[in-house]
Amino acid sequence: MKIKVILNPYANRWRAGAKLNAVQAAFAAASLTPDIVQTEKPQEAIGLAETAVSAGYDAVIAAGGDGTLGEVANGLLRAAGDGLTIPFGVLPIGTANDFSDMVGLPRALTQAVQIIARGQTRQIDAGRINNHFFINNCAVAMEPMITLENIRMKRLSGELRYVVALLKGLVKLKAWEMQVRWDDGGHDGPAYLLSVCNGPRTGGFYMAPDAAVDDGLFDFVFAPEVPKLTVLAILLKLFRKTHIFHPQVVYGRTRHISIASSPGTPIHADGEIIAEAATQIEYQILPGKLTLLQS
Repeated sequence: MKIKVILNPYANRWRAGAKLNAVQAAFAAASLTPDIVQTEKPQEAIGLAETAVSAGYDAVIAAGGDGTLGEVANGLLRAAGDGLTIPFGVLPIGTANDFSDMVGLPRALTQAVQIIARGQTRQIDAGRINNHFFINNCAVAMEPMITLENIRMKRLSGELRYVVALLKGLVKLKAWEMQVRWDDGGHDGPAYLLSVCNGPRTGGFYMAPDAAVDDGLFDFVFAPEVPKLTVLAILLKLFRKTHIFHPQVVYGRTRHISIASSPGTPIHADGEIIAEAATQIEYQILPGKLTLLQS
């Protein structure tokens, strides 16, 4: 196989670059010699993956975390047009590795490369939000707002940084006036949370515990404006995967979601901020679009 590996050295809090030699050794052990390129800036992997398709590579491998996987998948999905993507492989060297864990891929590099070498594939769903693709999770409103708070903090690190970002987000939280429509329902009025999931886990949390990447449907979690103590209660239930049973939460399945938001809402896709103030949003599931290397 002619293989392109796109490695993000900044994944796993800037530790992934140190995995380069281990990645090379794992491929050598499988008698493969891939073309390995390291990214230097955000979003670069999208163009690298798209170019790899036009250059005739047989497979493109994302080495990094969920954000890196999302970028590489974007490039492959853009290049695929109306067809299926070329094979997409994963070397999970990020922090949470939500997507790879949820589809049952091993974290050990040697085992991950063996799967790539065998060349067996399965078709899984992808999501599209406006002109951007995602493979695991995409959210508007509160979730990406807290992500933005996390990005803006420079002095803290680790779990404390996420806790502080959450608390700051709750203090600043104001509802977005939204018109939301999904296949069999909708909401008109103030809203706090809409998380659209292809896979069950995001950021280490099981936001959509019953989601499956190959069922042709999004799982979504929606919450309208509620008292902030209720928001906190819902978040605490998230740790136990019971938030979906809260009476103020809608947990459903759909092929399509449309949103009109005032003011504009931030959006994150596969953990990366893709917009800070979007007013018109369209979600669409793309059944079986992504060709995943998986034995």
